Amino acid sequence: MKNQENRSQSKSIGTKLMIKDSFFIISGIFSAAFGLESFLFPNRFIDGGATGISLLFAEVTDMPLSLLIILVNIPFLVIGLRVIGRTFTIKASLAILGLALVLATVNFPEITQDKLLVAVFGGFFLGAGIGLSIRGGGVLDGTEVLAIFLSRKMGSTIGDVIVLINLIIFLAAAYLLSIETALYSMLTYLAASKTLDFVVEGIEEYTGVTIISNYSEEIRQMIIEKLGRGVTIYNAKGGFRQNGIHNHYEVLYTVITRLEIRKLNIEITKIDSKAFVVMNKLNDTRGGMIKKRIL
Repeated sequence: MKNQENRSQSKSIGTKLMIKDSFFIISGIFSAAFGLESFLFPNRFIDGGATGISLLFAEVTDMPLSLLIILVNIPFLVIGLRVIGRTFTIKASLAILGLALVLATVNFPEITQDKLLVAVFGGFFLGAGIGLSIRGGGVLDGTEVLAIFLSRKMGSTIGDVIVLINLIIFLAAAYLLSIETALYSMLTYLAASKTLDFVVEGIEEYTGVTIISNYSEEIRQMIIEKLGRGVTIYNAKGGFRQNGIHNHYEVLYTVITRLEIRKLNIEITKIDSKAFVVMNKLNDTRGGMIKKRIL
């Protein structure tokens, strides 16, 4: 009976996740298509990554953008199957095919010819689309898959590989189109990448805080009562030996948003101005008391 309930619950969770992922991917497809058709493509602007390569080929050849989106991403999808896995590749393939289908069948109006507006808002909608697809477990641009693959082969960071790929794309744009177009396209890429980060990470950037203090109990109560956050306590031993004895103490760990950093620092200083505090930016969090607020 219990096993049947567990299976039913797992199936329900799986269905909800599938609906949620589908919503993100479909929203991402239309956002990216709108950015491409209404801003970038009519004004001969490009972006970085596979999308930028597709736009560049569309400008110098007579091939439709919808077909190029598929052809350019095929090698990245093959690499993704090897590097990341089958489920990811299926979702990414469906997302890219969906984007190509929308580009081929839906007519979006050209919004503006102002170059600055095209660069900023074209990048915004494209970045939002790619970010939403990532939230749904897929991608609309396969460049990061190639970056992961090359970083493993070359021993470099993923960020370095992405910068190198985009540098080549923008140099090609400067040669084939114009230097001005390449410069505006770099602005488009910056707008897209910042929007992508915002969509994937959210407005609340979380920070992990480690605190070492002789007043750990007072600080623990302050974090729970005044910030409404959970706290984890570690029993630790100091590495610096005094008189042949290692000091034993408690280490506090909590997660807060960037908007709460100043308040936390002020409250810690009130309790122990000599407290040792280390803060690390976190990419994502789940569960616990992260979302809880004390009114």
